[in-house]
Amino acid sequence: MKKRVTIQDLAKELNTTPSTISRALKNHPAISKSMKKKVVDLAKERNYQINALAAGLRIGKSKTIGVIVPRINRDFFSNVIAGVEDMAFENGYNVVICQTHDKVAKERQHLNTLISSGVSGILVSVGLETNNFDHFDEVKRLGIPLIFFDRVAEQSDVNKIQNNDKAGAYKAVVHLIDNGYKRIAHFAGPDYLNVYKDRKEGYLDALRDYNIEIEEELIIESDLKVESGRVSMKQLIELPNPPDAVFSASDYSALGALLYLDEMGIDVPNQIGVVGYSNENFTALISPSLTSVNQHGMEIGRYAAKVFFEEINDQQKSLIPRTIVLDPELIIRASSVRK
Repeated sequence: MKKRVTIQDLAKELNTTPSTISRALKNHPAISKSMKKKVVDLAKERNYQINALAAGLRIGKSKTIGVIVPRINRDFFSNVIAGVEDMAFENGYNVVICQTHDKVAKERQHLNTLISSGVSGILVSVGLETNNFDHFDEVKRLGIPLIFFDRVAEQSDVNKIQNNDKAGAYKAVVHLIDNGYKRIAHFAGPDYLNVYKDRKEGYLDALRDYNIEIEEELIIESDLKVESGRVSMKQLIELPNPPDAVFSASDYSALGALLYLDEMGIDVPNQIGVVGYSNENFTALISPSLTSVNQHGMEIGRYAAKVFFEEINDQQKSLIPRTIVLDPELIIRASSVRK
């Protein structure tokens, strides 16, 4: 059976975006005559058939919310999605979920697909590779409500739902200090993403406030996956003066650290304390259980959806973009409490 030609296929052939193809086929005034001709000619040549459902949708009228997350299999993001779905279904809306696997190319592709599908709004947490936010300009230009959550853009003209990551990190490091740890390392993420920048700043502020020397060799930046945690912990243990605790910006790299320490026969928490971030489900199930910062994913999802509905119901377009900040909670478990 011959594969049906899609709007994405046409966009790829003409080296443009699906949203441009869609507008050209609808004779949108923003598209040049030459581009419209190229699109129409190619559509005829490839026997492209317009999807009747998609063609009938006007932006903002589809009663569908698009949600873009880095990874669906993270408890935090699955809880955010659950919060969005709760609010969406209460208001008669559906939710379409896309995951980027932290790849900026996939993020761009999903964004274009959601625009072409005529979603009513887009809620997004950017991926690890995203250090430029220009691809979101088209969403704003088209007037589609755009809400960032957790990992957010630096722009001031969009709505954002965040945790106070700096405060969460500060609580975690002070907890380690209160338990007698004096040489605390940090597994950091890339500084260009707000969440990892803020968690690092919270770590540094806590050390300064308690007059603990900041040592660059104890700060290791990585992708914060399990294997990265293993490698980073090995690197720290092999130092002439290894740390006695680790605050990780992710539960996954913290798990990698715990696995390596267990393999080496190093006692957690009595020799080395470990604290993670996100309160993933496994943190309570492993031994020793992992102290972590709870980000309240369900609440973030509900807030993100609530802001979306407030925006589409604002007939006068008078709402000013704002940032909603939730206070995270430190969940203390065995990995950081010395006997």
